[in-house]
Amino acid sequence: MSLAPRAVLVHRRTEYEELLARHGTHGQAAFFLSSRGRSIDEVHRRHERTQQALRQVAAAVPLTWRSSRVERADLDRFLFAPQDVVVVIGQDGLVANTAKYLRGQPVVGIDTDPGRNPGVLVRHRCADAAALLRAATAAGSRAEELTMVEAVADDTQRLLALNEIYLGSPGHQTARYRLDADADADADADQGPGEAQASSGVLVGTGTGATGWLRSLWQERDSPAQLPAPCERRLLWFVREAWPSPTTGTTKVAGELGRGQGLRLTVESDRMVVFGDGMEGDALELTWGQSIRLGIAGTSLHLVT
Repeated sequence: MSLAPRAVLVHRRTEYEELLARHGTHGQAAFFLSSRGRSIDEVHRRHERTQQALRQVAAAVPLTWRSSRVERADLDRFLFAPQDVVVVIGQDGLVANTAKYLRGQPVVGIDTDPGRNPGVLVRHRCADAAALLRAATAAGSRAEELTMVEAVADDTQRLLALNEIYLGSPGHQTARYRLDADADADADADQGPGEAQASSGVLVGTGTGATGWLRSLWQERDSPAQLPAPCERRLLWFVREAWPSPTTGTTKVAGELGRGQGLRLTVESDRMVVFGDGMEGDALELTWGQSIRLGIAGTSLHLVT
């Protein structure tokens, strides 16, 4: 007997909840903001809209289904199951934060604040939740397969991201590493000398990430490369602020990765971190001599449309 689907509602603490956690009471939070010329009213209204959205989506879950909730801060400790239908309630970025923990489960994005969010990934309204949940488990349901980026270290550590993966120093120090572009996925780890670099880090992004951090670098460089589409199996990468010196070069600072291609970095600093989609608290840590390879992930985000 197969298990009934489980609706997993993903949300994050609102700004109002964060204020209460910091100041203790509504009154103290209101005083803190008013003393700085700001009002708590709009923050509280956004909180109420989010809570109403959570209640409305929870009520839309079919009675025969199971249901669970998880907050953004607990995603790295939550166990998603193959039969889950994941409902992200909030902003576009919350879909990206969730994607790295999934392995093909259908995702529904619900916008809690239409007009304030771009709605790139949270495309639906609360009133559509019941129909979307049914569609997510129906045969032949419509969905987009959004390309993801993957990083695999030489000690088997693995990281997935929907928008981008960043590699660099954990602070504001210079990251030092050896970079080898266009490494074949099946090639031996020794790819030759590559190029020693000192920079502010390396960013590898997808078509979904092309609306954010990746796009800003692309525009800053006036890059001739075409930004990938969200479902396109293609990545772009950029080195941030590479520094030329007698021992470090700047000839490999941007490029494109297709199927079977990869970007390999060998660490030449005491410590480097690798994190995806802004989730710094769930990062890989690498030390001197370790290497990591980035490329197109074998899994995609299954976004219900």
